[in-house]
Amino acid sequence: MNVVATVISLGLFVFGMWIMGVAPELAEFQALVFFSGILAVAAALAIPFHILGRADD
Repeated sequence: MNVVATVISLGLFVFGMWIMGVAPELAEFQALVFFSGILAVAAALAIPFHILGRADD
């Protein structure tokens, strides 16, 4: 369980950073793409902080 959640979290983090890096190249949806990158990084950090912290009883 922990390995799967860690891989998903790492993938979300890298994807969010990539999305935030691509956002300036998009003319019409810069803010929307950048904000979705922020949400992806926040979700990637929320998984180990909240979900995995409770699984180690």
